[in-house]
Amino acid sequence: MAAIISLSEAVAEHVRDGDTVALEGFTHLIPYAAGHEIIRQGRTNLTLARMTPDVIYDQLIGVGAARKLIFSWGGNPGVGSLHRFRDAVENGWPEPLEIEEHSHAGMAARYVAGASGLPFGVLRGYTGTELPEHTDTIAPVECPFTGERLTAVPALTPDVSIIHAQQADRTGNVGLWGIQGVQKEAILAGRRSIVTVEEVVDHLDPRVTVVLPSWVVSAVAPVTHGAHPSYAHGYYDRDNTFYRDWDVISRDRGQFTCWIDKHIRSTATFDEHLALVRGQAAVMS
Repeated sequence: MAAIISLSEAVAEHVRDGDTVALEGFTHLIPYAAGHEIIRQGRTNLTLARMTPDVIYDQLIGVGAARKLIFSWGGNPGVGSLHRFRDAVENGWPEPLEIEEHSHAGMAARYVAGASGLPFGVLRGYTGTELPEHTDTIAPVECPFTGERLTAVPALTPDVSIIHAQQADRTGNVGLWGIQGVQKEAILAGRRSIVTVEEVVDHLDPRVTVVLPSWVVSAVAPVTHGAHPSYAHGYYDRDNTFYRDWDVISRDRGQFTCWIDKHIRSTATFDEHLALVRGQAAVMS
């Protein structure tokens, strides 16, 4: 059953050095607060998994928390590249980063296999691409019934899966709505799981379209605006200015490090970071 605890307690208990960690979210409900807390607590040697790693993964990679990235696309959405990710791959700064690249469909199949307790997923994919030459977790397989040549990918079972959602009730059942990626599958595939939520309520909102029952969640942590700068459908909009500003901040190693020190290492909570962001926005307006 899910324990409703603080985010710092959840990360301290469930995220360990050397873990495979998936922080999933698609367009909205990206678990930024949880990513910040992982940095704040100094986790290292992580294997990070995500279908669409964006700014929070740029931050985790840039501080040297990751040794490997399993992914299918990476970028600052609507803006451009992830400069800390590129620096790690191209120059080994601050640490060399191993990459394991898949397609979106391949990553989804891996999560579904993990959530289903199966050893691998099967899909029609990768044909005509060079990814199988570079990724050893992609293999051809023949259908025993039709003889069709398909592709197999191993189940992805993170040590801990982390998502953000709109609500949880007081018994730890989680509800989300709006655009959904593989959040449900990631939670079901994970050995442990953390869900940050906008609020804890007596009864889940009628708009909820996905319910994760309390017994599949290890910890629920209330964090208002915990998906910022992404949006949370029904709660707040995307902070486009932040994404544009990140492109400038992340290009320079020194400027990036100063930002991390100020916004994460020198703050105790995500709320303190958000207060700094709001203060900077007020100065610029």
